[in-house]
Amino acid sequence: MKINTFIFDMDGVIIDSEPFWRQAQIEILASYNVTVTIEDCIKNTMGKRIDDVALTWCQLHQLTVNPKLLEQEIITAVVQLITKKGKAKNGLFELLDYLTKNNFNIALATSSSKPIINAVFNRLNIAHYFNVVCSADTEEYGKPHPAIYLKVAKLLKVNTENCLVLEDSVTGLIAAKAASMNTIVIPENKNDPRFTIANNIYSSMLDVIIYLKTLQ
Repeated sequence: MKINTFIFDMDGVIIDSEPFWRQAQIEILASYNVTVTIEDCIKNTMGKRIDDVALTWCQLHQLTVNPKLLEQEIITAVVQLITKKGKAKNGLFELLDYLTKNNFNIALATSSSKPIINAVFNRLNIAHYFNVVCSADTEEYGKPHPAIYLKVAKLLKVNTENCLVLEDSVTGLIAAKAASMNTIVIPENKNDPRFTIANNIYSSMLDVIIYLKTLQ
């Protein structure tokens, strides 16, 4: 197995933004007199594209608001939170430096929209590391459909079996596996049996560097 391409998911992998997504959803939905919990967000929307998130809440709670409006309100709230409070996940800069020094193709494949990507890249100053950036905004189907991962491989002109994907959600993991890519995960809940389909499960990106060294 020759891995020459490393593909990051973003939310919950590069930046600890999942709490921001949950906070935004809870607060925005509260403005429509709908009460949801952190657990509701994890169960119903984690790893999904924002249009799927908005539609999910509208359907679950019979909201009359236009899903597109709900979508934009959530995005705006998340961007503000990332801009003020966003922090890189442990080991991110060390992993990016390792990948760069060892001539990996580095890509981003995220369910988040362009404004979220821009907020993260600006907050962490990491745009220069990435050869390709793909948002599910540009795909007909979001994760767990493999389209976004297949797009990355096409743009980089690499074989899917030479790609290694880092995910944190079951939805993203399924998408990467469906694209026939190697997968590793740093999940919030390592005991979730659904993550056993990944090649490996780790606690931080520092562990990922150790793993990559075994492949050299």
